[in-house]
Amino acid sequence: MPQKEAVITGLGVLSPIGNDNVTFWDSLISGKSGVGFLHIDTENEALRPMGSEVGDFQAKNYIKPRKNIKVMSRDIQMAFVSACLACSDAGLVTEGENVSTDPGRFGVVFGSDLIGAEVDMQIDTFRAGIENGHYVFSKWGTDAMRHIFPLWMLKFLPNMPACQICIGLDARGPSNSITLCRGSSLAAIIEAARHIQSGRADVMIAGGCGNRANQDFQSRINSYLPAPRREDPSTLPRPFDADRCGNVLGEGSGAFVLESREFAEARGARIYAAIRGYAELNEPTLHDTRPTGLAIERSIELTLQRSGRSAADVGFVNADGLGTLHDDRIEAEAVRKMLGDVPVSATKGNFGDLGSGTGAVELAAAVLALHYGIIPPTRNHDRTAADCPINVVHRTPEKLNKKSLIKLNQTRMGRAFALMLEE
Repeated sequence: MPQKEAVITGLGVLSPIGNDNVTFWDSLISGKSGVGFLHIDTENEALRPMGSEVGDFQAKNYIKPRKNIKVMSRDIQMAFVSACLACSDAGLVTEGENVSTDPGRFGVVFGSDLIGAEVDMQIDTFRAGIENGHYVFSKWGTDAMRHIFPLWMLKFLPNMPACQICIGLDARGPSNSITLCRGSSLAAIIEAARHIQSGRADVMIAGGCGNRANQDFQSRINSYLPAPRREDPSTLPRPFDADRCGNVLGEGSGAFVLESREFAEARGARIYAAIRGYAELNEPTLHDTRPTGLAIERSIELTLQRSGRSAADVGFVNADGLGTLHDDRIEAEAVRKMLGDVPVSATKGNFGDLGSGTGAVELAAAVLALHYGIIPPTRNHDRTAADCPINVVHRTPEKLNKKSLIKLNQTRMGRAFALMLEE
């Protein structure tokens, strides 16, 4: 039985530079930054961390009954709202008498991060164990536990974004949760596409969410190769730039409606792009070794092969572009080797690393670039580094001359993901 064609018919995004597709796109084209100083209380203002945050998105307008918000962390709320926005953008009706699809053939695959603890929620629990300025661990079971919200774990399990979307949208088909850091979103979209192509589902919601602006992540910021603090945080990060100096953490979520082309056309849906090919590879790292970029090269090569396309067919690359010395170098070398002088755009310059939400928010930028025929410029890129031999689109947008793209994401542990889309 021949594979069905998987297409993207809707997208929803919550990002530090916009919470709807138009605002998000306008911010990308104009080079707006979402990076600043986080709204975290600190005794010393000079210690307030840099990062990027999503503006008000009114979860109560989407989550019903509203009491469910009590068991949904900010990550889960962002995931749910972005999924609702994607359905709305696709014209997909998920409740009532005129639903667009059989719930049994409607599924969800969503990428998620480690969900950071909410300090305000835990503070009374920890204070209950303090005696004379010291923590008495024997009080944990007798005194501290009584202050814990009974359903607290539902707020912090990384499978709950997918679960809540399935429940709220009545999706009873294939479902999964993927936790692969920056690779989570592309891994989720690839798995969802496979369900469509194999005929196991007609419609899938796929994407990812992440909240690394959370105090829990910020308390161990040095684990994420951070850029040094600057008076103007908006000048960071600097993908592939000669002055790149590290990562900036943020939050965000992106979701997509994937359908078989046959199903989408039958219901008259607008089609943004077709998924032509993809690849997931791993370059194992041991002890203190770091990836060399071999998996990135191979992921691009396999994606082209599976798409039936060549390097000359690629309109541009939406790169991972983390802004760190090693990661940018090996990605740039792989792109140059496999795709030559193809235009490259790195969206992290606008908002940094959103954890498991990174790939989805960046892919939203790439899909809109196909839709509008314009490649967004890479913010904070002034001078291409000598060790990053690629054609970085910067300062001003460029016309997209070929209606195709490759999206890349990687993880620090050597996982590499590539996805090819065509309009």
